[in-house]
Parts: sequence; C-alpha cells; structure tokens
Amino acid sequence: MNLTKRDVLELRRRLTKNGCSFSRMAGCYVGGNRTIITKFAQPFLDLEDDAFYKYLEIAKKVLSGTPGGNLLELSMAENENTSEIRQFLIALKESKLKNDGMLDRFYELVIEHYNYAGNYLILLFHDVYDVPSRAEDHAKLDESEEVYEYLLCALCPVELSKPGLGYHEDDNAFGPLVRDWVVGLPEIGFVYPAFSNRSADLSSVMYFVKPGKDSQHDLMRHVLGCAVQRTASEEKNAFQNLVTEAFGTEKEQAENAFLQIQKNLNELVATRDEDGLPPIELTAEAVSDVMVDVAMPQEAKEQIVRDYQSTFADALPCAQNLIDNKLVQAGLQREATLALTSKIESLEQQLAEKNEQTADSDLPWDETSPAIVLQVSADKAEHIEAQVIDGRRCLVIPLDEGDSARINGVAAPL
Repeated sequence: MNLTKRDVLELRRRLTKNGCSFSRMAGCYVGGNRTIITKFAQPFLDLEDDAFYKYLEIAKKVLSGTPGGNLLELSMAENENTSEIRQFLIALKESKLKNDGMLDRFYELVIEHYNYAGNYLILLFHDVYDVPSRAEDHAKLDESEEVYEYLLCALCPVELSKPGLGYHEDDNAFGPLVRDWVVGLPEIGFVYPAFSNRSADLSSVMYFVKPGKDSQHDLMRHVLGCAVQRTASEEKNAFQNLVTEAFGTEKEQAENAFLQIQKNLNELVATRDEDGLPPIELTAEAVSDVMVDVAMPQEAKEQIVRDYQSTFADALPCAQNLIDNKLVQAGLQREATLALTSKIESLEQQLAEKNEQTADSDLPWDETSPAIVLQVSADKAEHIEAQVIDGRRCLVIPLDEGDSARINGVAAPL
C-alpha cells in the first residue's frame, strides 16, 4: 500500500478557514425511494461562516481514519469498463463541477449502486493543491513540487432530528420542538485521484468507510471501477465467522480455538515488528501454520483453510487486521487464570498428602496403639535405649547442643 498517514494528514491539515482552497461544491439530496429531491452547485468560498464550517467538517471526516483500516487505497482494475470510469472521473474533475450533465450522470451512478434505505446527501468538492517541495527532513520548501487537482465525495445520511421539548418565545411556554431533517457526518467518502507519496495516483482511489458501516462493494466496482476491498473490521468479522462455522454447533470449542488462533496471530505480528519486517499478507498456508498447535479437529482445520481461500480470493488481508486486541487480552487473562487455578490445585494436593502423612505418623491412641510414638533422625535413633532409673524403667534419648523437642505438638523445654 502506497497511501500513508502522512499523506492523509497533509491534505486534512489544509481544511481550515484560512487554508482551505475548495473552489466549488455540488450536491444532490436523495430521498429514501431513490428519487432526487433537489440539486445544487456553488463556489465554496462564498459560503457563510456557519455553512462553511459545517461543510468543512464533513470534508475533513472523509480524510480521517486509519490507512489500511477504514481508510482504504482502492486500485482500479485493468479492463475496458474501468478505463471508461477513470476517464469519466478525470473529466468530472477537470470540469471543476461546472458541467451539469456530468454531475447528473455521477449522481445517477451513485443512486443506482449505493445501498442505503433512508434519505442521504451526495456532496462533491473540487480542489487544487499546489504541493510544496519538501527537504529530506520533511521541512517545507518554498517552490512547488506538483499541482494536485482532485475531487472529494461524501455520502451523508439525512435524518430527522430527535423529538424534544423547547421554549416557544411567542407563547411563553414549553412545547414540542419542530423536527428538522439534519445532515450527518459521512458514512462513505472518497478522494480521486488518491494522494499517494505526495502525488496524484490516477489508478487508485482513497476510500473512507465510517467504522461499523458497510463498505459498499457495488460503489467500489461500478462507480469507481475498483477491485473490492474489505475494511479491517470486515476482514476480522469474516475471519471469525468462518472459524466459528467450521465447528458447527460446538460453540465453546470454536471460541477456545479462536482465542488460541488470535494469540498465535498476535505473536506472529509482534515477532515481525521486533525484526523490523513489513506487515504480512496472510495466505491460506500461513493460516494453516498458525493453527498447528491449536487443539481442534483436523476436519475443522481443513474447512477453515478452504473457506479462507474462497473468502479472501480477491485480496489477502494483513495479519494485523485479523487480530482482535480485546480477544487477545481475554485469552491471555484466561490462560493466566487457568495456570493459577492449576497451581492452586497442585498446592492443595501437596498439602493434602502432607496432612495425610502427618496423620499417619501421629497415630491416635487406642487400646492397640503404642503409648509412645517418637520421630527422630536415623543417627539419633540408634542411641536411644531403655534404662532403669530410680527403680523405674525409662526411655533415654541423648541430647546434643541445639536439639529441640515437641511433645503432643507442644514445644518441650530441654
């Protein structure tokens, strides 16, 4: 991937009151039944401040996210249809949004292929950025390096504001507020051509997807002429689903296996990071290697590899994108808990065995038990003898310096 966070930030930082150079803006408001409600086009810099900042916020949102995560670099496929789409987008860009016919064609393409149930707003911005040269230390130089002309598109939901109470000055009373149709932040957006390595890439598109939203593959194919890509979140969910499905009804077994796979993937990525290696695209063979030490039926492993090959046939995901950090932490915590539980059980077993030995050596007295039970070292035992002292038979135990004794569990003075 050529797109970097530095490229995205360079464009985004310009979107301020004094730095923005959008020349023109055009829009199309679409109803839930896919009909056009209204269209508009106007110079951007002529907007009143309130509107200026609201539209600017929308444009900036398209230039947010994580490259490779929810900010994708889509490549245009090499075929006749893609060539036509590319030429159309280039012509739309060069028209500076002043050609109504081209705008209508673009709106029609979006309406046909954007899968959205409610009302939404299609916004297009045109900009020309005089890219400054930079020294090796990234310090900005005065002279220009390239003129980067591009389109920025945002697809924004339009929803009714929430119901509520408000103060009505005319009536001097509180009552229900009038609900208005409000434009939200974009769920899908793109920049064409992509700004990659501080230069225009006419064969790729910078594509934004709001986290948790569908990436709209039909838009990628038919409006932008690009090969389909999933966001990192979509790749992660697809991978988890195919692992779960391989176990059928054995949900607990699937969960345990997936946690172990997550741990192994995390270790793989961490090792590459430590070695300074680039992110790895995970092949089906690599997935098989990751599962080598995972306790699971062989049939499940084989099905996961097959399903992985078919699911990610168009584009292999980076290993990092398949890792759920929360699950990794949960798995590590579970392992620590199991290890601690095992250690406690082992200690309890040792204690039970010791207590049993102590009980055996401290036999309770009954009529068949000896009256005296001694526990002494072997070298002292051979010197113990019975003697008659003052007419009574006694058991004599020789004592050395530092010897101690306990009688019935109580320390005895010597």
